[in-house]
Amino acid sequence: MPETSFKELLDAGVHFGHLKRKWNPAMAPYIFMEKSGIHIIDLNKTEIKLKEAASAMKQIAKSGRKILFVATKKQAKDIVAEKVSTINMPYVTERWPGGMLTNFPTIRKAVKKMSAIDKMATDGTFDTLSKRERLQITRQRAKLEKNLGSIADLTRLPAAMFIVDVHKEYIAVREANRLNIPVFAMVDTNSDPRDIDFPIPANDDASKSISLIINFVADSIAEGLNERKMEKEKEAKDSKGKKEAAAKDADIEDDEDGEEVVREGKRTRERIGKKSDQSRDQGPRGKKVEVKGEKKAEKKEEPKAKAAEKVEEKKAEKKEEKAAEPKAEEKKAEKKEEKAAEPKAEEKKAETKAEVKPEAPKAEAGTEEKAE
Repeated sequence: MPETSFKELLDAGVHFGHLKRKWNPAMAPYIFMEKSGIHIIDLNKTEIKLKEAASAMKQIAKSGRKILFVATKKQAKDIVAEKVSTINMPYVTERWPGGMLTNFPTIRKAVKKMSAIDKMATDGTFDTLSKRERLQITRQRAKLEKNLGSIADLTRLPAAMFIVDVHKEYIAVREANRLNIPVFAMVDTNSDPRDIDFPIPANDDASKSISLIINFVADSIAEGLNERKMEKEKEAKDSKGKKEAAAKDADIEDDEDGEEVVREGKRTRERIGKKSDQSRDQGPRGKKVEVKGEKKAEKKEEPKAKAAEKVEEKKAEKKEEKAAEPKAEEKKAEKKEEKAAEPKAEEKKAETKAEVKPEAPKAEAGTEEKAE
């Protein structure tokens, strides 16, 4: 939001009011003092009220509604027309047409008449008219343009009004109050602030003062319009992102559905293939039907199958032989152990013989004694 200082207001002469004898007692809260028969406006209160009004107008502009500027004074005409036209807001700088708000449909008819005259000039209708008629229509068009040209885009009642010099534009204030349209206004010491929703106590006669206030308000409105534009762009991006995400989800679902359809197609093809094989194998009553070509193929396949079985048998025998080799080695080792054990057995036999030999003479001696 733009800033304004106390010194800027002082330099622009915003503090100068009207003569003391012309004052309105309702302006007493905003008067600082009286000097040389002239009331001095309290600029501290002016600064506060100006910021309040600017922030409220910024919110109205941000919402996308129109604010009508009214300034028919010589000092304010050019300033308002130049500054307000840059922010695309309607304004009235010529005579205020009575009933412009309360009788708005009639004003709209006049604006439509102006656009109809423009259409006549473009489609060649003017060429069929006489010189006098053309002159009358062009004069009428110029008059409408002068009074209503700046409100041609105002298709409905404005959301608010900004008025310079409430004392002069009292008809506009009454119409706005009757229609409950909020009024923002520069209020001098000779004006009544009670009918104004957002009064800005300021000098409404000096061009410097008017220019400062109008520039501040217009900058606030422009800021509100920029914020609205940014929000719209952001919403557009968000909606675009959501649409893209939804489209991706839909594509994924379509792909899944497509895959399922492909799978079902494969299954049906397999089923059809199996049924066709079964129908080929079986006849009309369920009997197997043999085809000559199939018999030949079976006969050719039999010797191949036998040869393959023989090869597999040979491989199995070789595997068994390899598995039996370790057992044969074990048997050899056992035989070696038996051979090594044979000398030990011979030694045992010799020992038994040695034990038996000495007993033999005893037996012989016994026999000798018996013989004697």
